[in-house]
Amino acid sequence: MTDQSDLPGGFAEGASVVDLNQYRKAADPAPVTFHRRELDQILWIYGRMVGEGEWKDYAIDHLRDKAVFSVFKRSGEMPLYRIEKNPKLAAKQGAYSVVNTHGMILKRGHELAQVLKVFDKVLKLVE
Repeated sequence: MTDQSDLPGGFAEGASVVDLNQYRKAADPAPVTFHRRELDQILWIYGRMVGEGEWKDYAIDHLRDKAVFSVFKRSGEMPLYRIEKNPKLAAKQGAYSVVNTHGMILKRGHELAQVLKVFDKVLKLVE
């Protein structure tokens, strides 16, 4: 009697062949990203705020669980706002949210356009 298996290729009993591409996708899922239309909406707001002199820089992070668009007054500081897309919250509170520097959620919802309305200026009556 030997320790080697009688199966072709030397496989041990109970072993199975696994496609390496499927294994990699299951072990390391693709990061969450913003789609082109979402980026268009975000960059439109960003361009407007840069034109008003309020924002100066931005950063985009694509993480495993969420995508984040961070807005800065100066590039060396903490972000003023973070626009986040978290698909795990899509069925509950909405996938999109705007978070301020202190971590407080300013607005959350299912549609990005509605969430971005938090940046709309309120007109004030000047006498």
